[in-house]
Amino acid sequence: MRMSLAQRVLLTWLFTLLFLIILVLKLDEKAPWNWFLIFIPVWIFDTILLVMLIVKMAGRCKSGFDPRNGSQNMKKKVWYLIAMLLKLAFCLALCAKLQRFTTMKLAYVFIPLWALLIGGMVELGYNIFYVRRD
Repeated sequence: MRMSLAQRVLLTWLFTLLFLIILVLKLDEKAPWNWFLIFIPVWIFDTILLVMLIVKMAGRCKSGFDPRNGSQNMKKKVWYLIAMLLKLAFCLALCAKLQRFTTMKLAYVFIPLWALLIGGMVELGYNIFYVRRD
């Protein structure tokens, strides 16, 4: 299944809006739900992205795939996978902290997010300043 850019943007806005509405209800104490339930739109959206990413990565295994010029693309997809897992780790740690399932310090909860942001900055710097010498 291939989604157009407009469909992806619409889906992103829909899940973001749903998450923000539920979050506001929780913060206004109108919804006494568990924090893991508040993050359901985030979990669903991340699951959709992970499935799409894994399907694209698995496409390299099909017969007739030309591996030339694909290693750079595969490195990018591996980075996307790592970024998604770091975001998932941050969200799980944050929910556990907010729900008081753990006594972990808040600074430790943010380690996956910091790693994700540093990796994003490195990726951005690489894409801006890397000049291919052909």
